[in-house]
Amino acid sequence: MHALQTKRWHEFDSQPDFEQAACRFILENAARAITARGAFHIVLAGGNTPRNIYQQLCTAHTDWSAWHIYFGDERCLAPDNPERNSCMARSVWLDHVAIPSAHIHEIPAELGPEVAAEKYARAIAQVGNFDLALLGLGEDGHTASLFPGGAWEQSATLADAIPVRDAPKPPPQRVSLSSARLSRSECVIFLVTVKGKLDAVNRWRAGIDLPASRIMPAAGVDVFLNLGDDNKI
Repeated sequence: MHALQTKRWHEFDSQPDFEQAACRFILENAARAITARGAFHIVLAGGNTPRNIYQQLCTAHTDWSAWHIYFGDERCLAPDNPERNSCMARSVWLDHVAIPSAHIHEIPAELGPEVAAEKYARAIAQVGNFDLALLGLGEDGHTASLFPGGAWEQSATLADAIPVRDAPKPPPQRVSLSSARLSRSECVIFLVTVKGKLDAVNRWRAGIDLPASRIMPAAGVDVFLNLGDDNKI
């Protein structure tokens, strides 16, 4: 039996409203962290849902020198492969703003899942709580590369970064931050386009145990739903 996750649901009827609200949420958290501590540590999600959000952040007014970028998961592909989450984030956003290169902490997934997970766990060991973690939701309820039925679900203790060898979506080899490490975030926001994922959203709302429900920061999670045409939940 797992503890219950506290969720706050935010529904948006259009993609522009969804993306603008997400940008505001990210920038508000950045401003708060920079004011309080002089730095903003953010974990990025991959996939298609955040792509336009990242692109819109290019024009944001913020102290980019205070941003520190991490990744929730990565595919074990060559560093320049466009299917990598880091490659997507760089192409639409990170390469176009003044974040110092030393502040962008990519997962070295090209080294293979075990070696990369070990190296990334060491790289983030001194970070403390992330200020904000961005996450997505898959059709099967997975988030980052934490898939249902994975070995991670049976582990009593998890390293901060874990190897994934048998992901049901290609490529099978990946690296993911663990549910425990993602839960050590001051704020967590799930960015979800409901189309094609309505069943997973409904199961999550009903309290069914999904990988996404294992992310349990002390402050709870915010779930931004882009309803689009799927506005019957």
